Amino acid sequence: MTAGSRTLVHVVRHGEVDNPGRVLYGRLPGYRLSPLGEQMAERVADFMDGRDVVHLVASPLERAQQTAAPTGAVLELEVGSDDRLLEAGNSFEGSTVGADPRQLLRWDNLRRLSNPLKPSWGEPYREIADRMLAAVDDARQAAVGHEAVLVSHQLPIETLRRAIEGRRLWHNPRHRQCTLASVTTITYRGDDAVSIDYAEPAGDLLTVTAPGAGT
Repeated sequence: MTAGSRTLVHVVRHGEVDNPGRVLYGRLPGYRLSPLGEQMAERVADFMDGRDVVHLVASPLERAQQTAAPTGAVLELEVGSDDRLLEAGNSFEGSTVGADPRQLLRWDNLRRLSNPLKPSWGEPYREIADRMLAAVDDARQAAVGHEAVLVSHQLPIETLRRAIEGRRLWHNPRHRQCTLASVTTITYRGDDAVSIDYAEPAGDLLTVTAPGAGT
């Protein structure tokens, strides 16, 4: 490794998912990109085309692998899989509480909300941060002096960014800067993260996304 070498790690959120039932699908299998989500994946590929990307890895979930595929085709790279990029674990997985928040008023749901700082209803933020940081560090080392692309999910990406910036990990989901098919780019000098940038290659498509379009 060259001391002080510049390496970029682009962390991409997947595109829109086909989810007409507005299920909180989390890690459930079978949830794939919608036709609009496929367009978003193509926009990400256009954004990466011509860049010095030498390493491409995605969460094993279908929506992430599908989002990575066009980038792999453009860059002639095989898409790897890394469980550390998975969506956050959530005990509400499979429910429709996002579509109908009144369900949270049921006692068996309310008791899961006892500690929003952990959070009590799902995978602890610290564990999410640790696995994402490890995945990004491995990608940085694999692409040292070049660029890497990782495809993941909204909450893990937001948690990663907060960890790198030294901010508290618990937060209001409405304040996340991580839209569908967005790209959060971490620039490293040697081993140190020196800046974080953000782009929305499919920004003009976001106005036509369905409510509850994915995590």
